[in-house]
Amino acid sequence: MSVLKFLVSKKFFLHIASAVGLVALILISTFITLNIYTHHGENYATPDFSGLTEKQFIDLVQQKKLRYKIIDSVHISEMTPGVVVEQTPKPGSKVKENRTIFFTINAYSAEQVPMPQLVDFSLRNAQVTLESYGLRVGKLIYIPSEYTQLVLGQHYQGKPIEQGVLIAKGSSVDLLVGQGLSDEKTEVPDLFGMTLEEARILCQSNALNINAVIYDDSIPTLEDSTRAFIWKQLPEIESGKKLRLGSSLDVWLTIDSFKIMPDTLMVDSLAVQIN
Repeated sequence: MSVLKFLVSKKFFLHIASAVGLVALILISTFITLNIYTHHGENYATPDFSGLTEKQFIDLVQQKKLRYKIIDSVHISEMTPGVVVEQTPKPGSKVKENRTIFFTINAYSAEQVPMPQLVDFSLRNAQVTLESYGLRVGKLIYIPSEYTQLVLGQHYQGKPIEQGVLIAKGSSVDLLVGQGLSDEKTEVPDLFGMTLEEARILCQSNALNINAVIYDDSIPTLEDSTRAFIWKQLPEIESGKKLRLGSSLDVWLTIDSFKIMPDTLMVDSLAVQIN
């Protein structure tokens, strides 16, 4: 049989039809398999894993047929060590089965930083240096000295600490500061309406400390305490009393606006009732 006759023969067309049918069958099977494997058109909302430890969230990951990977850690002292701080994709994002969720967790221990040398620094320079290391100024302890506002010692957790010793980032370092030869005093600062952090900064700039911190019943959680404001202090600003350098003040904090603006709020409340 010649090639031309074969090309126009019934047998040739049957071969072509069989080949086309086989290719079509393979393509259909492939699409069906991929559709089943990838669950085409099916997606699920990503659960919120925040606040869960690995032991707690692993069951939820398996239930949702997801995967996970811990890619980073940070240290937040106010949170439980080991819990999820951040996740990608975010909670509520649509994902398919077998999607990997990436977690950032709260470290089990704080990052360590070396203690800087602060002795013979001015108080201002010592404060700046501590901040650059991620540390905080704790108490200012004024001691007799011919030098005023000069750092004469550095203490951590009540004991002297040498340069280079590793301590947790965010820790407070107490400074022994020269009082000078004079019996210098400073005005009582007005802390009314400030946050605790704002009050600490103002007191330190006036060579004073904050001693007792009293929270009222309006502050049930640690998160609430960060937005609390001072509504009372001792010594009071109206007393006109002056304090020696290194003295301490006691402060009371609340999130109850009536304690900071009682008169204004009362007038507004009465006006609303009248209207």
